[in-house]
Amino acid sequence: MADQMQFIVEKLNQEPFRKNYNLISFDSLEPLQLLQLLSDVLAEIDPKHAVDIREELPEQTAKRMLNLLGILKYKPPGSVSDLSAFRQGLVTGSKPVIHPVLHWLLQRPSELKKRAYLARFLVKLEVPAEFLQDDTVADINAQYEELMEAFKNLHKEHEQLKTSGLSTAEIRRDISAMEEEKDRLVKRVERLKKRVETVQNHPRMLEIARQLRLEKEREESLAQQKQEQKSQLFHAEQRLQRAQLQLKEMQDAVADSNPESLMKKLEEELNFNSYLVTEKMPRELESKKASVFLLQKVVAEPAMTQTDLTALQSEINEVNAQVNQLIEKRMLKYEAADSKFSMYRQQASLVARRKEAKAQELQEAREELARLEGQVQLRSSHGPELGGPQAPPEHEFKQYVAKLRTKNTLYKQKRQEISEITAECGILQRTEELLRQRHQALQQQLQSTEEQKGISGYSYTQEELERVSAVKSEMDEMKGQTLDNMSEMVKRLNAVVAEKKASLAPIIKELRQLRHKCQELTQERDEKKLQYDSCAAGLESNRAALEQEVKVLLEECAQQESNYHYMNCMRRSLEVQLQRAREELKACVSPEGQQRRRALREQYTKMILEQENLGKKLREKQKVVRDNHGPNMKQMKMWQDLEQLMECKRECFLKQQNQAAIGQVIREGGKDRLVL
Repeated sequence: MADQMQFIVEKLNQEPFRKNYNLISFDSLEPLQLLQLLSDVLAEIDPKHAVDIREELPEQTAKRMLNLLGILKYKPPGSVSDLSAFRQGLVTGSKPVIHPVLHWLLQRPSELKKRAYLARFLVKLEVPAEFLQDDTVADINAQYEELMEAFKNLHKEHEQLKTSGLSTAEIRRDISAMEEEKDRLVKRVERLKKRVETVQNHPRMLEIARQLRLEKEREESLAQQKQEQKSQLFHAEQRLQRAQLQLKEMQDAVADSNPESLMKKLEEELNFNSYLVTEKMPRELESKKASVFLLQKVVAEPAMTQTDLTALQSEINEVNAQVNQLIEKRMLKYEAADSKFSMYRQQASLVARRKEAKAQELQEAREELARLEGQVQLRSSHGPELGGPQAPPEHEFKQYVAKLRTKNTLYKQKRQEISEITAECGILQRTEELLRQRHQALQQQLQSTEEQKGISGYSYTQEELERVSAVKSEMDEMKGQTLDNMSEMVKRLNAVVAEKKASLAPIIKELRQLRHKCQELTQERDEKKLQYDSCAAGLESNRAALEQEVKVLLEECAQQESNYHYMNCMRRSLEVQLQRAREELKACVSPEGQQRRRALREQYTKMILEQENLGKKLREKQKVVRDNHGPNMKQMKMWQDLEQLMECKRECFLKQQNQAAIGQVIREGGKDRLVL
């Protein structure tokens, strides 16, 4: 205990708490201060618990702490194993309860922080089954579970990346290697650019290559679009065929029918569905709930021994004997009164059983039809993957047709039976109504007779007793069945446990030997791992030195290769120049006149003379133009002024002609008026 307190004080005096406690001050803390200290430690693990406990109720504090301790999987020690005692100790701030909790929390803070962080996302919310019946709630719950699984996977990947991450030295080496690779690639690109620049029309060729690449990419995208459109067209054709087939089936079904038959079918389907909803489903639901309640009750009860089962069995036998005696007495006493309705009750129960059986068969047939339709749709949807819809073999198709014929005949028979049962049910309902009216009349007559005799209410009391006895008999029968099931279940469980023990005994013995062997192998593995790590560290250092040396040699090799190519190119260019010089020398030395005229020196000399003469002529022409520039510009200005003057004269002449024409018209108009 002193070691535990010493550990707690040391941890609380460190970061992030820094409480400055000693053993005496820590032991003298009040219960409220001790609870606040525990809340502060829990807040360090989960920040949501940073609460001042003076502002909340003790029950809320205990509930909050118990919830977090349960998430962190804290198990109380043996001295406070009782949950109620542990809860009471948390509420009161008991030292024997809080000290072990603090010791356990301060031993593994990082692990508990991680667990509290994961609990926020991985503690599943339990949704009641009745709420999951709603489709929206079910979809949201399924999405919630998928997100939880995705979070688990991502967290695992994150932890793996954290544990298997590279060191900074390795990252720096990788960065330097990538930079060197980048430099080499840049140099290579520059060399390729220089090599390409010597090619004639290289921009045009690069543009053509770029257009070719773009066209290839466009061709691939168009091919993919074409394939997608083909698949969409095929799916659309499949949907169209299915829709046409359904339309044809509906037209065939409606072709020979009339409104009365359709209404009759709808009424039959409505009656069947209402029977399922109002009678069959509630009964099944109640039976399931009752069985679940009994199973939960059985699970909640402690384990039974063989003596308990024997006592229960004897009690069941005694209760069954008493029930049988009571039933015999009742039958002897009320046999005459029950004989009137026994026949009708038997018929009604028989009809109800037949109705329930037929409804079950019809429901199974509908489920089978839905399953077959689903298989047909699945096969039709998987048709494109298999190269198109495939027809079944001939013998399978014949078998399928024969099966459909038998099912059709069976369906007609069942339909006929259902119609007969419906008619019989109508008759029985009418009979029941008549009997109920007769029973009411007899009941009124009986009540009047009881009032006359002074014993009013006797029949009602008798019926209540019969009903209570019937309910008691049903409960006793259900209790007997439950106890029988419990006894059988216990027997099966005992047998399974014994069988598992017998089968696991040799495995447990072998497991002990394997555990001992595993410990030895683990120790040997640790030793080998240490040797391997030391050897790997030495090899890693040697490998790094060798890699650096190889890198230097590769760079030197690349430099020498570049120098070699450069010298080779210079040698070729010099050879070409030397060859041209030899040819020129040969042409100059040759005695033949034609070869001498073809010499480059003579040609270049001739071209130089021609260009010099041309330049002399151009300079003379330039001098003439420069000398005549002033008079020429003056003459050009005079010509422009003359052109402008002539244009003005032309406009004046045109204007004078227009005025004369207008005056002539006016004079002619005046003469016309005078004549008139």
